[in-house]
Amino acid sequence: MRYVVIRLLSFLLIGVVVVSCSDTNNAPAPTTNTSIRDENLALGNPSGATTDASNYTNYLLVKPQYTLSYHRDRGIPNWVSWHLSSAWLGTADRQNNFTADNGLPTGWYRVTTSSYTGSGFDRGHNCPSADRTGSIEDNSATFLLSNIMPQAPNNNQRTWVGLENYCRTLVDQGNELYIICGSYGKGGVGSNGAASTLDNGRVTVPDRCWKVVVVLPVGSDDVKRVSTSTRVIAIDIPNDNSVNTSWASYRTTVDIIEQATGYDLLSVVSTSVQKILEASVDTGPTN
Repeated sequence: MRYVVIRLLSFLLIGVVVVSCSDTNNAPAPTTNTSIRDENLALGNPSGATTDASNYTNYLLVKPQYTLSYHRDRGIPNWVSWHLSSAWLGTADRQNNFTADNGLPTGWYRVTTSSYTGSGFDRGHNCPSADRTGSIEDNSATFLLSNIMPQAPNNNQRTWVGLENYCRTLVDQGNELYIICGSYGKGGVGSNGAASTLDNGRVTVPDRCWKVVVVLPVGSDDVKRVSTSTRVIAIDIPNDNSVNTSWASYRTTVDIIEQATGYDLLSVVSTSVQKILEASVDTGPTN
């Protein structure tokens, strides 16, 4: 009798092992779509900026948090490019520590926060503070004056920030974004009226502020995943205090921004895909 009981227990144990192995084999594979911090300049260098200090109108500055082209004589960036995913977002507070960028070449004038004092223009972020909350260091980097442009208060605090907030909503919905923005032209209208420059001519007030947002579901091989069905949001806003509060009313095409700036945006995306994406005006949701 004892032998029979032992045999039965042995069969039961084998059955449990078989079922366990079967469950393991049928278990879903772990997801690979985990948000990470990707290359900020993954979609291309729009102006061919370089780190040659003699290239003072198109100087490349590479930060861990973003990459930009800086114009020494305008005292503002030509463009700033960054990646945005949940991996960049955390609980760091807004540091509000606007600082001259000592990463600029020796001998270059360094814009300071006082350059904007009493001007009637905001110190407008290109890469937003709220896009870099993973650490105090990340957030502080967005307050370097090389990332800042004179922006009409109603543009910066209403229209511009509206799209910034919407971009983070897209991240909350399971997307990652590649964002390029900048400005062009000369002369804007702030809360004190029109102006062309600040700080005795050292800082140019731009006429227009633009932004291009490429939206992808979280994944890998990002450039290869940009297709003719990828959502691309492009806006071009007057730097004027009387602007409409809705960023959607300033939607345009990438082609039009390229014509105005001379840049080659999304340059590493295949030419056939670029042709379609850059000619289209976004009609997607806005909140």
